[in-house]
Amino acid sequence: MSAITAENAIPGHETHHPKEGFVRKYLWTYDHKMIGLQYLWTALFFLLIGGGLALLVRFQLAWPNTPVPLFGAILPSTIVSDEGAIIPQGYNMMVTMHATVMVFFVVMPMLIGAFGNYLIPLQIGAGDMAFPLLNELSYWLYFLSGVVLLGAFFAPGGAPGTGWTAYAPLSSVAAYNGTQIGQSLWGVAIFINGLSSIAGATNYITTIVNMRAPGMKMFRMPLAVWSLFITAILLVFAVPVLSAAAAMLFADLNLGTSFFNPAGGGQPLLWQHLFWFFGHPEVYIMILPAMGLASEVISVFARKPIFGYKAMVWAMIAIAFLGFVVWGHHMFVSGMNLTASAVFSVSTMFIAVPSAIKTFNWLGTVWKGSIEFTTPMCFALAFVSMFVIGGLSGIFMASTPVDLFVHHTYFIVAHIHYVLFGGSIFAIFAAIYFWFPKMFGRMLNETLGKVHFFITFIFFNMAFFPMHNLGLGGMMRRIADPPIYEHLRQLQPLNQISTVGAIGLGFATFIFLWNMISSLRHGKKAPANPWHANTLEWTVPSPPGHGNFPKTPTVYHGAYEYSVPGLEKDYLPQDEEAPVHVKLDSH
Repeated sequence: MSAITAENAIPGHETHHPKEGFVRKYLWTYDHKMIGLQYLWTALFFLLIGGGLALLVRFQLAWPNTPVPLFGAILPSTIVSDEGAIIPQGYNMMVTMHATVMVFFVVMPMLIGAFGNYLIPLQIGAGDMAFPLLNELSYWLYFLSGVVLLGAFFAPGGAPGTGWTAYAPLSSVAAYNGTQIGQSLWGVAIFINGLSSIAGATNYITTIVNMRAPGMKMFRMPLAVWSLFITAILLVFAVPVLSAAAAMLFADLNLGTSFFNPAGGGQPLLWQHLFWFFGHPEVYIMILPAMGLASEVISVFARKPIFGYKAMVWAMIAIAFLGFVVWGHHMFVSGMNLTASAVFSVSTMFIAVPSAIKTFNWLGTVWKGSIEFTTPMCFALAFVSMFVIGGLSGIFMASTPVDLFVHHTYFIVAHIHYVLFGGSIFAIFAAIYFWFPKMFGRMLNETLGKVHFFITFIFFNMAFFPMHNLGLGGMMRRIADPPIYEHLRQLQPLNQISTVGAIGLGFATFIFLWNMISSLRHGKKAPANPWHANTLEWTVPSPPGHGNFPKTPTVYHGAYEYSVPGLEKDYLPQDEEAPVHVKLDSH
């Protein structure tokens, strides 16, 4: 298995490549593009599961203890009563599994697994990843971890109900609430998922460092590649900490250890430190790739190079570094020393600076640009807008006195969803609409895309903006029946509005899936470069063939010596240290 690099390019290799069978092409493949698509389709499957769990959570909060239409008959008895109403422990299970699925099995594999695999070799001029076998193993480890996690639903006692953070000692003594097996499966799934992430990250780093095309210097790489490179470094340092914590939790549950169980001399706060040392870099693991992908889309449809390219790169590096020193702001309510609390508070406020730089640069890119409001551009601009709202609420919570009052409320739920749904998921949609023609050789339906965007944007804000008011009104997180609390009864209409918004989001997702599936068969055939973009992946046919490039491209001063029939463009000379660009035509 030899990858095509700048040193060992094989001219005309695509013609001589033997035809592969179904298994070698779709199930066990070494082609980075197909592995990226494996991640894409699997993550979309988990998106349906995670979204369905979210709808059940919202239904319970809006209309507590009401029998769930359709679902009551098929969900395990640990989730619903005999009458079909959700019971509190079942509600906790749904909250736990919803968040776990969305973080580890949707957002991470979609941004990092799907787009990282598909785009990195294409955008740096490589023929494949450095380690194709390890690449495929990383996907199947991800798939296996998903199977193990879903198996927790069918374990005796059901899935864990400890929240996606699995705080000890609740999680470490799960035998007391009957979910020991489910919680153990959760830990095993997280451990295997961590192995997948580490394998993929190692591959990305090696590929980017060693396999760039001649002339593709680091500061000529597209921002999407930079964001994935920085994210891979975060994964290598952060994920092993969570994997170790998951192994320790499994040992507490099954092997008689007491890492986190105070009855045996363990420290529950140790879990929080280990989890959040991973957990806060994890926020940027999920948002940095989104920033890079959205930057590509915004630049193309503003018809301008990205404003402040180097500043964007250094801002991402600063975000990654600061992400490792602010984990304690998740623990302000744990009885933290006030001096440590002040240090974490100040460092958290500092992290707003590089984020503000990136926002300023996005605004500078669209300023006086010839903007085309295509579907991917709409989603990319919405990403910036929603991320800013989520980031601004985060600054409030960086202040310890404020966080003490809002930490256990729905204000936090609103914040994280504006950052990760309004941020990551909006960027994912932008990226799918943008790179779908390259991946499948077909164009998505633009009309359906716009319908999908407007419904998603409207119902997203309808679902999550009221949660700010719910939190400030005192609604606690992880409660299954808000009206039983007298001070929350007057807020119940906001819960119902939020649930209607969530239902609308679910409807919009099915529009998107229909657009994808129908376009695969009946969509307009895509040219090599339908968007008139200027990075290397748009110089090869759609979809690209085996090995990506018939000959390895060579980058000269920000332009590349490579062309495809039908792509007549003049090269645009640039500075030595500049991202790859070619001159755009009159379009």
